[in-house]
Amino acid sequence: MQDDITAFVGLDVHKDSTAVAVAGSGRAAPHFIGTCGPQLAQLLKVLSGLGPPQKVLVAYEAGPCGYRLARHLGSHGYRCEVIAVSKMPRKPGERIKTDRRDALTLARYLRSAELTSVVIPDERDEAIRDLVRAREDAVRARLKARHQLKAMLLRHGCRYDGKRSCSAVREAHERVERLTCALQDLVASWRWSNVVKALMTLRGVQLVTARCG
Repeated sequence: MQDDITAFVGLDVHKDSTAVAVAGSGRAAPHFIGTCGPQLAQLLKVLSGLGPPQKVLVAYEAGPCGYRLARHLGSHGYRCEVIAVSKMPRKPGERIKTDRRDALTLARYLRSAELTSVVIPDERDEAIRDLVRAREDAVRARLKARHQLKAMLLRHGCRYDGKRSCSAVREAHERVERLTCALQDLVASWRWSNVVKALMTLRGVQLVTARCG
């Protein structure tokens, strides 16, 4: 419920800075507080001037900075929502984006309850997701290494049949195998392991496909 909220805070979060704006519980226009550094302590200092944590609602857009900030704010008593960028309301003709404007927009729409938040995964869910992505990157790197080897051999009149390998291809393959084993170990004790096992009973569905599904 938002009835007990006295400060609606919009954050425009970047790697090196965070722009902060706040809208009060009334109808006054939101105002820009300023920009602080990326450290949580700096942001907490800014938020502390807006009232007790239970009276402050914070939001920022989902992006490359992930969910770590939301978890940290939650551990300090703040309610924090991560907003789906694709569902952000946009005014007609509103094209110019700045950190200040984005923070003000978030604060305004947060107060009017017009934002759509995403589910914040717990740390274990996110760890498995990151491991899956790392494996996908490794598979692409292995394929690239094989293509490079085949192209080089072809230029020298040789055909690569996939049975011989050079160090780059071998190392890329070994990395995929290591990540696959790590994923198997992590999924075994994951809260969704039974769902993954059930999906794997379907024809053609293996571990990675079941996890992504």
